[in-house]
Amino acid sequence: MQKDIYGEINELYERRRKIELGGGDERIDKQHEKGKLTARERIDLLIDDGTFVEINPFMEHRCNDFGLKDTKGPGEGVVTGYGKVNGRPIYLFSQDFTVFGGALGEMHAKKIAAVMDLAAQNGTPFIGLNDSGGARIQEGVLSLDGYGQIFYRNTIYSGVIPQLSVILGPCAGGAVYSPAITDFVFMVEQTSQMFITGPKVIETVTGEKISSEDLGGAAVHNTISGNAHFAGSTEEEVLLQVRRLLSYLPQNNEEKPPRSSFEEETHDRPELTDLIPFDSIRPYDVRIVIDQVVDKNSFMEVQKGFAKNIVIGLARIKGEVVGLVCNQPKVMAGGLDIDSSDKAARFIRFCDSFQIPLITFEDVTGFFPGVKQEHGGIIRHGAKILFAYSEATVPKLTVILRKAYGGAYVALNSKSIGADLVYAWPNAEIAVMGPQGAANIIFAKEIQNSEDPDKTRAEKIEEYRKKFANPYVAASQGMVDDVIDPRDTRLKLIQALEMLRTKKEVRPIKKHGNIPL
Repeated sequence: MQKDIYGEINELYERRRKIELGGGDERIDKQHEKGKLTARERIDLLIDDGTFVEINPFMEHRCNDFGLKDTKGPGEGVVTGYGKVNGRPIYLFSQDFTVFGGALGEMHAKKIAAVMDLAAQNGTPFIGLNDSGGARIQEGVLSLDGYGQIFYRNTIYSGVIPQLSVILGPCAGGAVYSPAITDFVFMVEQTSQMFITGPKVIETVTGEKISSEDLGGAAVHNTISGNAHFAGSTEEEVLLQVRRLLSYLPQNNEEKPPRSSFEEETHDRPELTDLIPFDSIRPYDVRIVIDQVVDKNSFMEVQKGFAKNIVIGLARIKGEVVGLVCNQPKVMAGGLDIDSSDKAARFIRFCDSFQIPLITFEDVTGFFPGVKQEHGGIIRHGAKILFAYSEATVPKLTVILRKAYGGAYVALNSKSIGADLVYAWPNAEIAVMGPQGAANIIFAKEIQNSEDPDKTRAEKIEEYRKKFANPYVAASQGMVDDVIDPRDTRLKLIQALEMLRTKKEVRPIKKHGNIPL
């Protein structure tokens, strides 16, 4: 009897060995030749050592058509399970390109759906390591149904648990929609691609010739389409980015973000008075403000290469996680356009979903003018920022660094749309439009009839600036809570975050709002 049980145990380990080998040594070698890791190597890099527990390794397809009846697919082309990252639990799947090219079939999808449900039920982040040739066409509509099962879970768990997608190979057709629904998408340069229809189909239909990389590579999605949020030159680099991002995020929507240890330091920032040009039309990099205000080396920028006229990302202030939305004066004078509106609005809604306080550094000329912007729907896209800030109930702070003109002033977390506290630097200009434009309209006749129009125009611009375009007019009406010394910016934000830590805001009961998508 004892001999029999050892035989059964040996068979168990032999079955596991075959599953862990995936498509076999030859296919693993091909994966490595492409500069790609295997599904299990990726898990080992992402997860804390010794913490991964696999789920459903023995699941197999049940398709008997197109030669699959006698074809084994170890692990069904995907590894699923749970483990820990930075000591906190997460659930994941990792597609195995060595088995059926990672193609998704009925049981493959069932494995992913099962682990997604566990992630939601246990309130932990979910990570998808994507490396797949798409739907397993031999299984027909069952593959499509499998994608639907995943999309549905991506959607209903959105805003409940953080969902991250890592693209580590091809991701085509219906497969791209799951990452698109998740919170953040990571890609590897020269290795990852995302597109609905590949180069061959495009050439057949439209006659256009393009490579896979130029059509849907990491550079394209991180700079042009905005479909991705992070990129790295190697898989190892990207997976380290995933680990870092998770360190800023709560486990679920009912928890607050993790606080980190903080070394006491002076909160005075004298450099800020010299780093920011007093002249409102001179450009500068808003990241120098960010670096002066947040904890050292804590800023993790999101979508760095896309819509560069706005800078977003996560950081810590005295150990507390915050989300930053900042105009970038060195690009388009910090004006808001279609892409930057989308970029900011989605990030604002993510932070609000997961109890991450929002801080806005404002230096904006307005919404960017032009026929292309108007015809492209800047009204609809710009309204997304208004909607996102108005909808958010997390602590919301704004610091007006220099310019705050027109509708963009209102949209960027003004008091009127729910900001808890608005601070302004003493050089801030808050007005319906810039002094130059306003003076040309208000004093048009005086300037035109003047003996020296240029001198009169300059005088009227200065008159308007002193009378209207300063922070004290807004402060006198309660639209700015305080005009502060720039050197005290970090201290003021620390005090405000501490004061707002227990904030609760009740809104009308409804199913959901109708954001202008």
